[in-house]
Amino acid sequence: MSDLNSTHNRIVWCDIHVDDLDRACVFYEGVMGIKCPQDTFGDFRFAVMEHDQGNGGCLVPRQPGQARPSGHGVMIYLNVDGRIRDAVKKVEELGGKVVQGVHAIGPHGCRALIEDSEGNPMALHSQTDQ
Repeated sequence: MSDLNSTHNRIVWCDIHVDDLDRACVFYEGVMGIKCPQDTFGDFRFAVMEHDQGNGGCLVPRQPGQARPSGHGVMIYLNVDGRIRDAVKKVEELGGKVVQGVHAIGPHGCRALIEDSEGNPMALHSQTDQ
């Protein structure tokens, strides 16, 4: 995980399914300290999570037939480098749940396991525990 933004990354984009787009935008903006501007494509509404070059993601309203958020499956790590403790404090304030607080993951920094405001499992990641 030491080269999170290198060209060796294989994950290039993620769609995070949400039931309430407005609520999810408030959650991710507060926890990650980013903007999530909403947009439309035809009748489809979504929000792009602010990012620089490289990896990014969208908040996408869950469509009929798509799986509901659960604690099973893929774990996405979100970068909150240098502000993980502040981000964890925001999780519950903004309707999420802290599953496991900040803890070391060997030479790869530290993480906190959370559920977002929609029930999606996520990990917040930082190289330091600050």
